[in-house]
Order: sequence, then C-alpha cells, then structure tokens
Amino acid sequence: METKTPDSSAMPATTSVGGTNTRRRHRNGSDPNLRYFLPKSGSSPAKPELGQEMASEGEALIEAFKNGQPFYTLTTWKAAPEMSGGSPVIVKQAVAQKPTQS
Repeated sequence: METKTPDSSAMPATTSVGGTNTRRRHRNGSDPNLRYFLPKSGSSPAKPELGQEMASEGEALIEAFKNGQPFYTLTTWKAAPEMSGGSPVIVKQAVAQKPTQS
C-alpha cells in the first residue's frame, strides 16, 4: 500500500524575503478548513499551545500584531483509502470544520 498527497504543483511557488520558496496563501479566509489561533499564555514557538481561536486570518493578524506575538493556523486531516489503478492507496482528506453554535 502506498500513500499519496494532493498534487501541489498546481500552486505557484514564490520566493520569500529570506530567499526560500514558499507556497502562496490566500488571505481572504476562503479555506473553510483552516482555523486561526493566538498562542496560549506562557507557550513558546518551540512548544506551541493553542489559545484563543480567531474568526478569520485578518482578525488573527491584527491581534497578533497588536500583542507582538505569532499566530497559528490549524488544518485537520484524516487518512482515507482510495483505489488508484486497481491498487489501494491512502490519501489525506481535509476534515470539514463544523459550524459553531451560538
């Protein structure tokens, strides 16, 4: 059995300020599976702990900037079987975020 990840060649690569290749990200919050968190008080980049969840990337950017701290993104995946040319492969599928109830 083999594993397969989505083809990332469709996404354009860009060069960041540091000169390393990065993938272009959307800042309009169009990915419903992506979640944004500020760090929990007392956590560090070496040992991150998720604190308050932000409603959007824009809100996370503003709060992180105001407080001089980073913010974290989270995507949840599940492994799922798929047939490819008669052979089973394991692929990753994003887990849809359930709407929060208010």
